Amino acid sequence: MPEFPIRKTSLLVEEIFHEGGPVAERPRRRAAAMAVVRNPFAGRYEEALQGAMEDLKPLGLMLTDRLIAALGDRSAIDGYGKGAIVGTAGEIEHGALWHVPGGYAMRERLGEARAIVPSAMKVGAFGSRLDVPVGHINAAYVRSHFDAMEVGVADGPRPDEILFVLVMTCGPRVHNRMGGLAVADIKAWDGLR
Repeated sequence: MPEFPIRKTSLLVEEIFHEGGPVAERPRRRAAAMAVVRNPFAGRYEEALQGAMEDLKPLGLMLTDRLIAALGDRSAIDGYGKGAIVGTAGEIEHGALWHVPGGYAMRERLGEARAIVPSAMKVGAFGSRLDVPVGHINAAYVRSHFDAMEVGVADGPRPDEILFVLVMTCGPRVHNRMGGLAVADIKAWDGLR
């Protein structure tokens, strides 16, 4: 059973009032919860990685709970995404370990979330940044919620670490006007439309 000791966590909360247009009636809120952990696979090739996803499930739930608490109203959360930056002694597959623990933690806590959780990962040097893609929690075709939140920590990931991140949002982009499927028109609960 691999261990992923946490070196540090970070929580970033944003309120977006406008993007150069009129001030929104209600600001868009975005939050990212991050954890920098030791990578037990750094510096070596390990064939069997999938079992380690189970070991990361508590971390996914912890970061999800922090996001919900930071945003304050679970029912207002309607967007999400996830990502990972693997330090240079690791490989991209170590970031892929986050798919199940990160995605399913948010789905479990949010309840009716049906859409795929958008994801980004990369191998990056100390201080790397990542644009975590965001989509609507119930329908992937809701254009008003297409977004990305840039995240990172100044002192990581170190070569033998991984930065795992979850992002949640409340509301559409403040000046969305690109049409497409509206939230009110979501009909088929297949995660697409």
